[in-house]
Amino acid sequence: LKQVFNKDKTFRPKRKFEPGTQRFELHKQAQASLSSGMDLKAAVQLPSGEDQNDWVAVHVVDFFNRINLIYGTICEFCTERTCPVMSGGPKYEYRWQDDLKYKKPTALAAPQYMNLLMDWIEVQINNEDIFPTSVGKCKEEIV
Repeated sequence: LKQVFNKDKTFRPKRKFEPGTQRFELHKQAQASLSSGMDLKAAVQLPSGEDQNDWVAVHVVDFFNRINLIYGTICEFCTERTCPVMSGGPKYEYRWQDDLKYKKPTALAAPQYMNLLMDWIEVQINNEDIFPTSVGKCKEEIV
């Protein structure tokens, strides 16, 4: 069990914010508020004077990093043989469509689906038009 719950084991490298930037400071503030045991509604409220897009971007990247960590703990146990379908229980099956390689919804094994999903999310997060690394340069509304 120690290996399964290894906090440093991740599916992909964590996306980090550059120290000294406004987003790094927002990330530290978000981490502190979530770690303090305070009210969740208060923890996610936009701090006074901060840009909403930057605040949302920080939380999206943090959520992505946390999902990577969680998936990293189970990915070796969910293989194409043990998880042949990406499902949400017996009633729901998820199919992949990206309009590139998979032009129609396609049934995939769970690990293949997750790899494609995490790659897609990472591309979105690294897209400067959606998540610019320089504050105040957002071309599209995140929210």
